[in-house]
Amino acid sequence: MVKKPVQQNATLRPPVVVVLGHVDHGKSSLLEAIRDFKITSKESGGITQHIGAYEIEEKGKKITFIDTPGHEAFSAMRARGAEVADIALLVVDAAQSVQPQTKEAVLAIKHAEIPMIVVLNKIDLPTANPTKIKGELSKIDVLVESFGGTIPSVEVSAKEKAGIDELLEVILLVADMQELTADTSVPAEGLIIESYMNGGKGPVATAIVKKGILRNKDIIATELAIAKVKHLENFRGLPVKEALPAQPVIILGFETVPAVGEKFKSYKTAEEALAKIKKEAPKRELGSTIIESDPNKKTLNIILKGDVFGSLEAIEAMLKNLPQDKAVLRILKAEVGEINETDAKLAEMSKAIIIGFRVKIGTSVMQFMKNDLDKRLRIKTFEIIYELIQDVRSSLEKTLEPEVVRKDIGKLKTLVVFWGEKNRQIVGGKITEGELKKGLKLEVFRSERKVGSGRIINLQRDKKDIDLLRKGDEAGILFEGNVKIEKGDIIQAYVEERKKGEL
Repeated sequence: MVKKPVQQNATLRPPVVVVLGHVDHGKSSLLEAIRDFKITSKESGGITQHIGAYEIEEKGKKITFIDTPGHEAFSAMRARGAEVADIALLVVDAAQSVQPQTKEAVLAIKHAEIPMIVVLNKIDLPTANPTKIKGELSKIDVLVESFGGTIPSVEVSAKEKAGIDELLEVILLVADMQELTADTSVPAEGLIIESYMNGGKGPVATAIVKKGILRNKDIIATELAIAKVKHLENFRGLPVKEALPAQPVIILGFETVPAVGEKFKSYKTAEEALAKIKKEAPKRELGSTIIESDPNKKTLNIILKGDVFGSLEAIEAMLKNLPQDKAVLRILKAEVGEINETDAKLAEMSKAIIIGFRVKIGTSVMQFMKNDLDKRLRIKTFEIIYELIQDVRSSLEKTLEPEVVRKDIGKLKTLVVFWGEKNRQIVGGKITEGELKKGLKLEVFRSERKVGSGRIINLQRDKKDIDLLRKGDEAGILFEGNVKIEKGDIIQAYVEERKKGEL
């Protein structure tokens, strides 16, 4: 691992950690477990809203976690030139397998060129198989230490809060090896990681300070927004006078909502800040994000409306990062402003979903829908950028046909054939693998060649009906199928499950 050059006025700073992985492998539960484990209930009770980041202390050292639910957001920040994090945790469900989003997260981490720690979650489940997961990871060029590689791996259970101490210890070790530093003598600079409009407080932004010290009354500006800092809060919502490098902080005082992923800098005067930022939105066409039509792919049409140009730009960048190998996302229009009747008519004509980000639905739209109840327009509005991205991803996946997945359940070797008529037989045998239960589908093999199929109508042991029998048990089966079973045949039981489509 290459150490970063030490700056002239550098002081050591805490690491900033991002958590990535497949959507249901436990990223959020891991972050909650770390927070609940390391922050007292009294303190954590003050955390009443999702602010995108929080800070913990372990053995006298601080660690900042960025709470982003998707690698799309991480990649979009990187695309804007933002150094988001120092360390990435790749969370994988130890009881499942490496998924498409796991692979996408690995690519995002490698592109960011930051150290990775593999976190094998749900280790408390009886079906957990960390060795299998490590083997699957090695096939996508993620070689953990126990497999002869250099990437640390930690086994945890977010549910049981097991392995958390070990994980934090590994994070601190990786951070020490990087010798993370920041210059606190320069004007403050940082990164916006979440922002929204609050009815009572106005524009609110969560930021990570990268260097310098951010203080109350500082004048700061991003690419498109300016603020005289009115108020700073820590991740618990408590007021603070200043924020140090790597510290998450809530900023109040922006004139408009800054875009997620924008960098900010502090300036001596408002005039100097205004001279540096863009006074009008860049002349760039938004929307019309169309990949070549493919009759073999499903298409999801959306109309995007946002509060400011910077928000739309950030959202489009994230949406373009969504995988489109199986289904195509088409942004018909992306505009600043409230959702209006023109948007509604276009959505009706194109069967599109209207997605609003921090905007209102115009009264003309309500009237348009009221006049014709058959229009069934789909309109969704969001305040948090990551929730918008996840929802679009989910809508894109819903366009895909469910995949029928076969799962082998058990095997029986036929020892005796008792009775048979028409398409039914009673046979006896011994279960050699897995388990058998009523209703399972069956395939019949003779000399390793499939000769027929059917299903279990009834299952018995010692002439008594039973719901389930396992490996080693002797079983009697009432078989219904298209073949006459013979002594010595192998019967394979299986199920077919409909699995929702994944990008």
